[in-house]
Amino acid sequence: MLAWARNSAIYRLERQMLTEKQLFDAICRKAKEKFDAVTETQARACAEFAVGFAHANRALDDTAYAGIATRSGVRSGRSRRAIAQRLAIKGIDRETALAALEDADDLYAAVVLARKRAFGPFRRAATDDRRVAREMAAFARGGFGFDLARKVLAMDIGDAGEILASRRI
Repeated sequence: MLAWARNSAIYRLERQMLTEKQLFDAICRKAKEKFDAVTETQARACAEFAVGFAHANRALDDTAYAGIATRSGVRSGRSRRAIAQRLAIKGIDRETALAALEDADDLYAAVVLARKRAFGPFRRAATDDRRVAREMAAFARGGFGFDLARKVLAMDIGDAGEILASRRI
């Protein structure tokens, strides 16, 4: 069973970067499916072995995962709040997440979101109150504050372009 856990950890970590919690949960779940009479304790022991094996081979690093996920989130237009929530769901502890979020720039991420959704300075249609309200609601759902959303929506295309060009991560 331990050989299977080691091979399963290798297979999963070759395919994608995982957090400790994700690897642990995946190995536990699959052990229960694969082996007929496995107990909860045995499944947890397999998962702990797999996580330990991955750590020993430096294939598992929650700090690196948090940094990569943060940079990716900012580049795709996610707010610090939304990124922190995703990291928490993935099992990253609060201190590691806060350290990774130090470099995140909400203004840059908000401008990226505006560009992706054709809001504010990237708007193609005429402005009316209903459209502005919908855009503000989209920023709020994305985890951005009211003041930041108003600032981005009031920008002109030149200022937004400068922010995108100067703060690439």
